[in-house]
Amino acid sequence: MPLAHTPEELSAWLRLTLEPGIGPATARELLQVVGLPQRLYGLSRDELAALLPPPLAAQLARSPSPQHAAALERTLRWAEHPGHHLLTLADAGYPRALLAIHDPPPLLYLAGDPSRLSPQAIAIVGARHATPDGMANARAYARHLAQRGWCIVSGLALGIDTAAHEGALEAGAAGGGTVAVVGTGVDVVYPPRNRGLAERIAAQGAIVSEFPLGLPALPHQFPRRNRLVAGLTQGTLVAEAAARSGSLITARLAADAGREVFAIPGSIHSPLSRGCHALIRQGAKLVESAQDILDELGAGSGSAAPAPEPALPRDPVLAGMGYGPIHVDALAARTGLAVPQLQARLLELELRGLIARLDGGRYQATPMR
Repeated sequence: MPLAHTPEELSAWLRLTLEPGIGPATARELLQVVGLPQRLYGLSRDELAALLPPPLAAQLARSPSPQHAAALERTLRWAEHPGHHLLTLADAGYPRALLAIHDPPPLLYLAGDPSRLSPQAIAIVGARHATPDGMANARAYARHLAQRGWCIVSGLALGIDTAAHEGALEAGAAGGGTVAVVGTGVDVVYPPRNRGLAERIAAQGAIVSEFPLGLPALPHQFPRRNRLVAGLTQGTLVAEAAARSGSLITARLAADAGREVFAIPGSIHSPLSRGCHALIRQGAKLVESAQDILDELGAGSGSAAPAPEPALPRDPVLAGMGYGPIHVDALAARTGLAVPQLQARLLELELRGLIARLDGGRYQATPMR
C-alpha cells in the first residue's frame, strides 16, 4: 500500500480517527469499503448515507467543527517535531505484528525511534505493587533479553513494567531497546512518577499510543492498551501477578492472538504469585531463566553472555528468609535469634539493600544481580 505521507492524506487519516461518533472498528469498516480516508471525505452526503447513519453521513460531508479542526492542527504541528511520528495502517512502517490482531488501530502516535517497533519483541508485564523479588526478576530478564537483541515491550506502569523498561535500557544502545505502550495520549506521562523514565524511553526507544494527544488516563483505556502490548510481540512474560490482575488480561490477549505466554513461578504463600500459577495451570510456559524464553522463541541477534542466576549471599538470616516473604516472628523461630537481635540485623540488611520491608511485619530478600 502507498505511504500516507502528504499533508492532505495525513490530515484525512487524523480527521477520521478523531471523528466524533466513529470508533476504530467503524473506521476500519469504512476503509475496507472506500479505501484511503481522503477518498471517504471526497464522497457526497448521499454516498456517505449509504454507508453510515444519516447524522454521521452529514457530519462527514461538512467541514470539521472548530474543536475538531483545532485538534487536527495541533496534532499536525506535533508531528512536525523531530522524533514525533504518526503511523497509519497504510504505512510501510506500521508494525506487521499488529496487522495480525483482529482490531489493529487505524493510527498510532509514536515518540522516539520507529525502528524500535521490531518484529523480534517480547512483552514483560506484571503487578504494580510488585515485590522486590518480582522487580529484580523483571529487570534481569529484560536486560538479558535486550542484550540478545529482543525489544522489551511494556506499559510504563509502576512495578514490573518500570523494572522491565529499566532492565532493557541497561542493555545499552546495542541492545534490542524498549517500547512503552501507554493508555493515554503519547504526550501524557502516567503515572507522573515515571516522567524521567518516559524521557529516557523516548530518547532511546519509543513510546506508542493509539489515543489522541492530551488524553488523560481513564480506566477503560488500559485494557485497550494491553491488547497492543500483547499484539506488538511474539510472546508475553508475566513476572508477577495477583489472581485478579490486568497482566492476566494481557496474557489472555496474547494467547488469543496466537502468541506465546510465559510465567515466572513464585512462593505459594505470596498473593502476587497466584496469577502466574494460574497461567501455568492454564498452559503458560513456566520459565526459571531468560534462557527458557530464548530456547522457545529463538536466541536473538545479540551476543551478550548469559546472565548469572540470582543467588542469595551466605548469611544465616538471609538463608532463613529464603526467597518468599516471611514474617519477623516466623524468621525468629527459623533462625533461633531473639526478636530484638533479629530486628537489628534486619535493619542492617535493609540499609544495605539486601532485603526489603513489606506490609504486615514481613520481609523479603532481594536477589542479587
